[in-house]
Amino acid sequence: MPRTPGSARLSRNEQLPRSVWALLGAGAGLAAASAVAASSSALAAHFARKIVTPERVKAEDQEILAVQGSGTERRVILKSSPDTIVDGEYSLFFAGGTGHVRLGPLEDYTPGDGTVTRRVLAEYSGDLSQAVRGKWSGVVFSSPADLGCAYEEIEFPTELGPAPAWFVPGDAGEHPSTWAIMVHGRGATRSETLRSLIPARRLGLTSLIISYRNDGDAPATADGRYGLGMTEWQDVEDAIAYALAHGAQDVVLFGWSMGGAISLAAADRSSLRQYIRALVLDAPVVDWVDVLAHQAQVNRIPKGIGRFGQFLLAHRWGRRITGLAAPLDFRAMDWVTRAVELRTPTLILHSADDDFVPFGPSALLAGRNPEMVTLETFRKARHTKEWNVDPERWEVAIASWLAQTLAPRPGPGGPMPSSVGTSAGAQGRD
Repeated sequence: MPRTPGSARLSRNEQLPRSVWALLGAGAGLAAASAVAASSSALAAHFARKIVTPERVKAEDQEILAVQGSGTERRVILKSSPDTIVDGEYSLFFAGGTGHVRLGPLEDYTPGDGTVTRRVLAEYSGDLSQAVRGKWSGVVFSSPADLGCAYEEIEFPTELGPAPAWFVPGDAGEHPSTWAIMVHGRGATRSETLRSLIPARRLGLTSLIISYRNDGDAPATADGRYGLGMTEWQDVEDAIAYALAHGAQDVVLFGWSMGGAISLAAADRSSLRQYIRALVLDAPVVDWVDVLAHQAQVNRIPKGIGRFGQFLLAHRWGRRITGLAAPLDFRAMDWVTRAVELRTPTLILHSADDDFVPFGPSALLAGRNPEMVTLETFRKARHTKEWNVDPERWEVAIASWLAQTLAPRPGPGGPMPSSVGTSAGAQGRD
């Protein structure tokens, strides 16, 4: 029976050597593997860029169901979430961040309906009655005036240009020559640190609440990227220089989240580090590798891809992908490994359930260097909301620890050097 053209081709194909079929199969496998590799590399690149790229537009993912009443009786009904069901005072930002209201403690929570009711304590800006979505925040004050503080809008010089700051004079207390310098975290602004004013004023400290490069207020760098503390500490050094030029003899750095990493870097690398008497750190990043691994897990990014994202941030050839002007030195920012090198008295306030910057490294740092590090553990505060959950305990813990730390020392005067010497990351500013 004659063969059709099609059956002839099939017959010839059936007669192809097995080695050819193996090569064809390998080629298909390689193509699939290449596609997977390209996809993984793209995800790692996206993860790396997201870590160091400032977010100018904040997601408003909190649903506002209703606004009732007016004046002191005004209340807002919100869709319940892991954040809104935690008691304490918080803020709601809306209308692209132009609206800001302060909300009181939890008044009603109905799990069945999935709703939360809170009193409106203050309306700083915007029209809440027109808002349908907002951003939940632990930032409860919009300026020092909300705390009854007299203050000035000033600028301090940096290598990139003048950076805005709030200057809040202290009173004639026991520490008239000690200034508090407040350093906010990643994606935040100066207002995040205003809660620190309460214990600082209790001790009579003059406060400088600063901005720093790429935060949207201070001048930006050419690359426009966060250095995760590796570059921002230089602006803290400039703030210290400003304080010293205006009457300070020493300073206390208050660092929040990434501001903790920045403060630690300043105490490590600054040529003025001998003037840093103490660090007060709220939910600080003390090991970026741990934080990035945690964020990869939270965002369901495979471990290998997360590690490759870290690799891109830490190596020179990754700069074209991340946009960084220089690679990041994660070893220098690993204060768990470098625990014994920290020689600045440090108070850490951190919630055990922090869902953004894990608590574990803070506990390890305190355990490995109990001489210098004191840890105050909070619960249910999530990230940087320790004050919101228990303001009295938070304020007393800081004020009492600082009072003891700043107490006059016996012997010759002058600030005690607090640098970490010639450690892995210690070096002066270029």
